[in-house]
Amino acid sequence: MKPARIFQQYIWIVNALRQYKRLSLEQLNELWVKDQVIGGEPLNRKSFLRHKDAILNMFGIVIECDLEHGYKYYISNPEVINDDTIEGWMLSTLTVNTVLSDSISLRNRILLENVPAGEEYLQTIILALKTNRRLTITYQRFGCESYEATLSPYALKLFRQRWYLLAYTGRYIAIYSLDRMLSVEISDKTFVMPEDFSPADFFAEYYGITADNTPMAHVVVRAYGNVPNYLRTLPLHASQKEIEHTEEYAVFTYDIRPTVDFILELMSYTEGLEVLEPIELRNKIRETLQASLERYK
Repeated sequence: MKPARIFQQYIWIVNALRQYKRLSLEQLNELWVKDQVIGGEPLNRKSFLRHKDAILNMFGIVIECDLEHGYKYYISNPEVINDDTIEGWMLSTLTVNTVLSDSISLRNRILLENVPAGEEYLQTIILALKTNRRLTITYQRFGCESYEATLSPYALKLFRQRWYLLAYTGRYIAIYSLDRMLSVEISDKTFVMPEDFSPADFFAEYYGITADNTPMAHVVVRAYGNVPNYLRTLPLHASQKEIEHTEEYAVFTYDIRPTVDFILELMSYTEGLEVLEPIELRNKIRETLQASLERYK
């Protein structure tokens, strides 16, 4: 069987359990046949158990059976799918790819966003991550001359349709955008990834890709209109908490380093969001908005 069809079956099983929470094999099979996953053929127990093991190995998703309540299957670690993990990203990407591959006839009615250059280097960088080998890149920042750098690649991060490389230069940790790379070559020289370094922890106090020395702050914002619903369904940061709710507004808090990425995101909500604290951040945003208004006079 073609790999694409196998992936489609894995994805269908995971999404069915995500939607219905708990299903017996009989219930799962009824939905399977109804959706004609493999042309109306049933899902037998042997195939299901094989798919269940493959889903664990590929996505880290654990499907267990509740023996006490009707032998119903469920996902015992749903946080793997919801977190910003490579497993969750893979599942989301494969789901979209499967849906789109079955919708070629609608290609003029499904509009996608453009992804900047740089993806051609992904395979080389991922190989360097797997083998702990150093990279030599030619890099050009906006408005600057290009230069060459030899790096120890630590991690990749996707943000706003752009891929970024987190790497150690030999003196400090830096972040490079793949679409500003002019060339990437993998070296035979290896490096040792620090055991106590976690890319997720490195970015935990930030929003986006900017990771500088901006001090930590307890940010309080008041959201109006439909903005609270957007924030509830897609939180800006893991520290987000809703501490007040009325018919007119909701108040959210964040414990974060308010870098330029976070500030720009707050400002993108325009009149629908107001920063209350800290006063320094409130003043900074007000001054930025005032400067912007001057351009329209």
